[in-house]
Amino acid sequence: MGILIKMRGTIESILVIIVARIGDTLLTTPVFKAIKSRYPNAQLTVLAHPKRMEVLSNLAYIDRLDSITKRSAPWRGWFSRKKFDLAIVFGAEPELISYAQRTSTKVAAFRREGMTENPRLLKVALPHGAIHAVRERLLLTTALDIQANDLKLDYIVSPEEKAVARKWLDEQGIATAHPLIGLQTLSFPTKSHRNWPLSHFSELIQLTIDKYPTARFVILGDEASRIHAKGLAEHFPVAVSIAAGTMSLRHSAALMSCLDMYVGVDTGPTHIAGALGIPMVSMYHCAYPGRYLAPLDNPLCAVIEHPLTGTTVDIAASMADISVASVWNALDTLLCSTADIDDPRTHT
Repeated sequence: MGILIKMRGTIESILVIIVARIGDTLLTTPVFKAIKSRYPNAQLTVLAHPKRMEVLSNLAYIDRLDSITKRSAPWRGWFSRKKFDLAIVFGAEPELISYAQRTSTKVAAFRREGMTENPRLLKVALPHGAIHAVRERLLLTTALDIQANDLKLDYIVSPEEKAVARKWLDEQGIATAHPLIGLQTLSFPTKSHRNWPLSHFSELIQLTIDKYPTARFVILGDEASRIHAKGLAEHFPVAVSIAAGTMSLRHSAALMSCLDMYVGVDTGPTHIAGALGIPMVSMYHCAYPGRYLAPLDNPLCAVIEHPLTGTTVDIAASMADISVASVWNALDTLLCSTADIDDPRTHT
């Protein structure tokens, strides 16, 4: 996809709308960086889902962060002048695109069936074949002559959040445990086929403590993850602590930033781990290959693809087919290779 339009005149204000889940929201951070690099003096406003926008907090290149939904959008932007020189909309919801057209001089969005014609709306074609999710999102900026040089995801933990995480680790008696490994055992309910069997996680824990007797594990996620992984804590009462369901998303992410290692299935916290840049092993279902979703430019990320990847996208394929041995080998290799890296718990 080449440049479709060169923006004329001074660009002083830019809007990006991204109403999506945690992972999809974070996958857009390279877009924000590219925009700010191309227009460093422009004010960048990002409107995101009210329950997901917090993952974008503290990012220096976002000047204003607020929320929007397809339900609130139709009521907004009717009585103000054009506030933005350019708007980029991710998603197909006509309510969001209409809001952007009311408030912006020029709007860019991916072409979807049924989109109305508007001379101010630049409709960018989606790729014909599968490409990495970050590169797909950057097609919109490329069409506007905005190039990206940094493909890494970003997430910033505040000092206050870090302090809460350290306090929790101290209360669990694992503040100085090494290696400290986080486990994300569940994806969200509608994508349960992406879950790796709990019995496999149990075998992985045993293999790890056999070689690394001082290893400790933290179960991450929400209340469902806490209930799901309760058996692991009961089977390994010394080695496993459960943080899932006990803290906010931001504090959970701060806890992740203190880990030596992360192991998880394809879900929002795995994208957060990638954005934090911590050593990680991530597992992907053949319907959603890691080649299109795993963190880019992250040498500390070991991607474990389902053995049927490239042959089928059937969600009936079982994640049990990803062997414990393959995950253990990746985990052990990363633990050995990162042994000399500074303890992340000492970083502010």
